[in-house]
Amino acid sequence: SVFFQGRDLADLPSNELRHQRRHLQMIFQDPFASLNPRMQVGEIVEEGLLIHGLGNKDERYEKALKMLKRVGLSESDMKKYPHEFSGGQRQRIGIARALVLSPKVVVCDEPVSALDVSIQAQILLLLKELQKEMSLSYIFISHDLRVVRHIADEIVVMHQGKVVEKGSIQEVYESPKQEYTQNLLEAIPGQKRQAA
Repeated sequence: SVFFQGRDLADLPSNELRHQRRHLQMIFQDPFASLNPRMQVGEIVEEGLLIHGLGNKDERYEKALKMLKRVGLSESDMKKYPHEFSGGQRQRIGIARALVLSPKVVVCDEPVSALDVSIQAQILLLLKELQKEMSLSYIFISHDLRVVRHIADEIVVMHQGKVVEKGSIQEVYESPKQEYTQNLLEAIPGQKRQAA
């Protein structure tokens, strides 16, 4: 079950679930596959506002433009299609699409794994800045423990679909309690093995 604001999302009637979706958004791993290739970027970012009945046409355009500018794109990008952008730029579009609704929680599913290392750093910095500016909570899913250490405050380690350990970044990285977590941490390149 997934609980949000004390309620099980699986038990919500469809009209309430639709309302809650505005507050729960997602940034996907593959920015190209997650963007509709037949829509212009402005339409992609505005779509959530339209679905949730937020603002008139001009207000939606302005809000989408403001968010695109915040992630490092320009007004001229509003009329372009996803294939006209690099992977990092497409991920910025995906971020703008998710955040234009001012959600409370954003699920980030491996949001930098498909990007070059230099672009990963830029996107992670952008996500951290936006988190602070917009008071966002992220559920950040990643297999890259270096990325997790950079972005997370708390960590949940899962193995075969079950939680095996959770705690603050400091607790989990410096004093892992479970053997599975210890093995994961020891597998990080450059990580020194600790004596058992």
